[in-house]
Amino acid sequence: MKEWWVQVGLLGLPLLAVYLQVPPPQPSPPLRSWRASGTFFTYKHHNIFYRDSAGAVGSSDIVILLHGFPTSSYDWNKIWEGLTQRFHRVIALDFLGFGFSDKPRPHRYSILEQAGVVEGLVRHLGLRRHRINLLAHDYGDTVAQELLHRYEHNKTGSILINSLCLSNGGIFPETHHPRFIQKLLKEGGLLSHLAMRMMNFFFFSMGVLQYLDQRKQHRDRWVGALMSTSVPLHLIYGPLDPVNPHPEFLQLYKKVLPTSTVSVLDDHISHYPQLEDPMGFLNSYLNFINSF
Repeated sequence: MKEWWVQVGLLGLPLLAVYLQVPPPQPSPPLRSWRASGTFFTYKHHNIFYRDSAGAVGSSDIVILLHGFPTSSYDWNKIWEGLTQRFHRVIALDFLGFGFSDKPRPHRYSILEQAGVVEGLVRHLGLRRHRINLLAHDYGDTVAQELLHRYEHNKTGSILINSLCLSNGGIFPETHHPRFIQKLLKEGGLLSHLAMRMMNFFFFSMGVLQYLDQRKQHRDRWVGALMSTSVPLHLIYGPLDPVNPHPEFLQLYKKVLPTSTVSVLDDHISHYPQLEDPMGFLNSYLNFINSF
C-alpha cells in the first residue's frame, strides 16, 4: 500500500490544477481603504507604498512602523489610531516585495536594501534631521537592526534614531525557528511554486527569503548594534510564539541585552502581538515611550 501522503497527493492534483486557474482574490474592503489612505514614493525606480498620518497636537514625536514577513503595513491597523493620539506623525510603509509596493522579479531582496528603502522614505518626507522612533516586528526587527548599525556608525543617509522597540522577530538566529512555509519557500522547487500560487504570495521569489541566511551572515553586525547602542531599547514579546519560543528566546535576550526593557504579554499571545492583543501591545509601547 502506498504511503498515505502519496495517495492524498494523487487525489489532490486534479483539484490543485483547477485551483491554479482561479484568479487571486481581490483585497477586502478594509484593505482597499488602507490603500486609499496612503500613497507612493519612488525608490530606485520602484513604487513603494506608505501611509503618513498627522496625529497628536502639541507633540513633535515621529514613529515609523516596520512590518514583518510575509505581510505588510496593514499589520499595524489595530493600533494606528492609538498611536496618532500620542505621536505627531505615524508613518508605515510596505517593504519592497510586500503589500502594495512593487514586487520586481527576478530580484534578490536583502535587508540592506530594505533599510535603504526606509532611509529613502525619510528623505522623501524631509525628515532626515528629525529624530525618529522605530517600532518593528519580525522581519522589520532585522531592518531596524541594520538601521541602528548605520546610525551608530554615522553612515551617510542614516536615520537619527530616538528609540527602538522590537517585537517577536528573529533577533538571534540561534533561537529563531522558521515556520514550515518559510522553509518550504526558501528551498524552492515544485512545492515552493505551488505554495506561492496557492497562497497568492506571488512575490515570494527565493530572494525574499534569503533574509533567513542574511541573519546568520550578519549576526555580529546586527546583534552587535543592539549590544553597543545607547538608544532606548525595548522588546514587546508574545510568549506563545513558535518562531521565537519561550523561554529560550527571552532568556537569551535578557542575557545579551541586559539594559533593554521588556514587556511580556499574556501567555496566549503568539507571533503577532499587535494583532492578537492590540491594547496590551499599545499600552506596553506607550509606557516605554513615556519612560524617557
